[in-house]
Amino acid sequence: MKKTVLHKAIALLGAITMLAGVAACGHSNNADESGNGLKKVTFMLSWAPDTNHIGVYVAKNKGYFKQVGLDVDIVAVAQAGAEQAVNNGQADFALSNLTNVGMYTTKGAKIKQVMQVQQKPSAIWCSLASNKAIKSPKDFDGKTFATFGSNESDAVIRRMIQTDGGKGTFDKVTVGTSTFQTLSSGKADFGGFYATWEGVQADMYGPKLNCFTEPDYGVPGNADTIGIITSDKTISSNPTLVRKFVQATKKGYEYAYSHPDDAAAILVKEAPDANLKLAFVKKSMKTIVDGQYWGDPAKIKDGSFVFGTNDTKGAQQYFDFLAKEDAYTDSHGKTVHTVPVAKNISTDEFLK
Repeated sequence: MKKTVLHKAIALLGAITMLAGVAACGHSNNADESGNGLKKVTFMLSWAPDTNHIGVYVAKNKGYFKQVGLDVDIVAVAQAGAEQAVNNGQADFALSNLTNVGMYTTKGAKIKQVMQVQQKPSAIWCSLASNKAIKSPKDFDGKTFATFGSNESDAVIRRMIQTDGGKGTFDKVTVGTSTFQTLSSGKADFGGFYATWEGVQADMYGPKLNCFTEPDYGVPGNADTIGIITSDKTISSNPTLVRKFVQATKKGYEYAYSHPDDAAAILVKEAPDANLKLAFVKKSMKTIVDGQYWGDPAKIKDGSFVFGTNDTKGAQQYFDFLAKEDAYTDSHGKTVHTVPVAKNISTDEFLK
């Protein structure tokens, strides 16, 4: 199975390559209307199409966007990253997470998360199962990390090793074509994946992995607050547009959560260039549903939890941890200790 998701650190560095066959990003068309009277809106992927994006594809396929007067164009991630594209007005909305929003606002970006899909961490830090020298994170000590170069991932690995009784020292090598290949080639001993995507890939197609999760080894809060972002400018100048997009997108994700197999088929159909296998996407959605990654279905049903609510508490715990680990830098690469405030870079106002 071809790897179709890259570690979140790539977006921070602006090193994602555009997915072939997906339309390149153009400038925002807030004021434009398509021939059928619908308002044109651009949504930018954060990496290749996957189940994190699935609600947007469902909303487009089911006509939820059209019902609120929107013509949504789903475009490939820009070279500089989805966050920068939204900040610069090249895209109206994009998939990101509060961690990335915090990183970019530290560098001066004016963006906010307006809906959080994923409610708990899905990152897994793994070695090949065939590597018998690694039995727990402390065994990462002195080994080589397949990295995309972020301070964030370094801080996470260091904390996991130290919590498990190690020193927290490791070598690094930049990932080549994929983390799987970097490990299989012997150039690195461990790397980062996502349980809901690459973890599924490893289970179904190999190579088998031996994985560890952040909460089990001392990393506080929620690092994977994946959701929808837009710019402060769009929120202030066109709140009606933001509300329409958020409401339709929320409906798409809720449908996917309740009808995972049908949603999987929609993603495969709507993103043909990604060459996704239906059985794989179905298994990814099953992992999301069974793990309640998008929230407790019972609480969503009884109204005690509103789907899409931003987890500002979990995000802030993680932000504070990153600040203590000197993971934040300004636009010049200088370490800063001003911690992003999760409540200031997210809003739930458009979920109502």
